[in-house]
Amino acid sequence: MLKNYKLNFEIWGLLLFLIVMIPNFIWFAIPAPNDILRAKSITEIIDAAASICQILMIAALCIFRNIKCRKMCVTPFIIIAAGCCLLYFLSWILYYGGIVNAIVILGLTISPCLAFLFFAIDRKNGIALIPISIFTICHLIYGVVNFII
Repeated sequence: MLKNYKLNFEIWGLLLFLIVMIPNFIWFAIPAPNDILRAKSITEIIDAAASICQILMIAALCIFRNIKCRKMCVTPFIIIAAGCCLLYFLSWILYYGGIVNAIVILGLTISPCLAFLFFAIDRKNGIALIPISIFTICHLIYGVVNFII
């Protein structure tokens, strides 16, 4: 499997990461009304695992390139990834609009993970699927345990 990969910077992986991070940068600078996301987490060990997997995920998306993957173009998986990004932005808009419920929290939690997942599938980046999967599970546990239950 590793023989199909080469070290090659994947600008599209970095671009996706930066797009997903835009609302986070805004949130760091400007608190939302009813900002429950700033509460102290009760899942610190899971959060640490998520942070490590997030770094590994972005590194894998940006550094490893499958030689069997074609040039970047619009495909169903890229359209789904873009739709997940739009759902993520909509969730942030609702959150900043003062709507804080399970659906919004799940939108903030799951949709960016799915964007990364579908991007990796499109790019045939199996290496990235492992940290993306672990990050998704940890991120979901964080969101549900801290803000929904």
